[in-house]
Amino acid sequence: MPMPWNVYGENGDLLMRKGHMLASPSQISSLVAEGVYEDYSGHSSVPASAVRKLNAAGLQLAGLLPLIEQGTAPQDVLARLDMVARLVARAVAVDADVAVASILHNQRSLPYSVRHSLNSAIIVHLLGQARQLAAQDVHSLTLAALTMNVGMQAQHQRLQDCSQELCSADRAMVLAHCERSVELLRAAGVDDARWLECVLHHHENEDGSGYPLRKSGAQIPPLARLLALADRYCARVSERAYRKTMAPNLALRDLLLDANVTVDGNLAPMLIRALGIYPVGTYVRLLNGEVAVVARRGLQSTTPQVAAVLCPRSGPLARSEPRDTRSGVHGIRDALTTAQAAALQAPPLRMELVWGRRAAV
Repeated sequence: MPMPWNVYGENGDLLMRKGHMLASPSQISSLVAEGVYEDYSGHSSVPASAVRKLNAAGLQLAGLLPLIEQGTAPQDVLARLDMVARLVARAVAVDADVAVASILHNQRSLPYSVRHSLNSAIIVHLLGQARQLAAQDVHSLTLAALTMNVGMQAQHQRLQDCSQELCSADRAMVLAHCERSVELLRAAGVDDARWLECVLHHHENEDGSGYPLRKSGAQIPPLARLLALADRYCARVSERAYRKTMAPNLALRDLLLDANVTVDGNLAPMLIRALGIYPVGTYVRLLNGEVAVVARRGLQSTTPQVAAVLCPRSGPLARSEPRDTRSGVHGIRDALTTAQAAALQAPPLRMELVWGRRAAV
């Protein structure tokens, strides 16, 4: 199809002129990664949207994972996965706070298997940066997060919605999915040892109680430990039929209590430092009864910047209102899950109203 608009880069440079013929999906992916969607003139910069890049990554991933599982992946599947990983990296670069908030407030239209992998990719990218890993290690780690569950892709949503104990066949499938995922990725042409190691070991526990190989401690590859931590955090804050959703601060505390049992005891505190005690996007109840959402990290971990969205007396606010959590009445009383906030009549959050153009859909 011909390009319907001019597409500019974030610095104002023209990337593709209106009317140019789009030739392939990979060309579209490249524009999504590099370009600003609005048609504008001059050299004024239009903010890129982290949410838009993550949505593009999710749509690409949703199309690729079933093909890999079925053994019908296209010849350029590695290039496409590479582009998805780069979209995640660009989203974090545009606005890391918005990327973290999207874990709680975006991607609702995507299947759980895709959303969970994308969320985990955001977290491992941040952990890799915090760990000051080499760029290629961060990239391999991101690719592993995106593909770690391809071995049970078709059944993942069903398992997610199941509220009863798994049958023996489902338990066997879950226990085998790490090795199955590696087999499928090798068949698709993946030969990156770090990527495959992370996928294989992301359910191993520090005390040796994990699977599939029951490795422990230093036997678990360092990058796989980061993926295991991200996987567990994102699972805890997701809405799941068989397990109560946890508020983000409680999920972080839970992982800290699990240190040296399921996760590396040195990494759990690092995740808390990377996300803050109240990760961006968390619903919080203030001392005056208002419900707010954490908009940005503050100078102190206990006093983030928040935007009030619900007044206890008059209901949802017409627009989000900034509150200073350092002051008495606007201090944080407790954190809420999305479901708990909704039960208090907090409206579905439009991210752009809190974070502006960097959260535009």
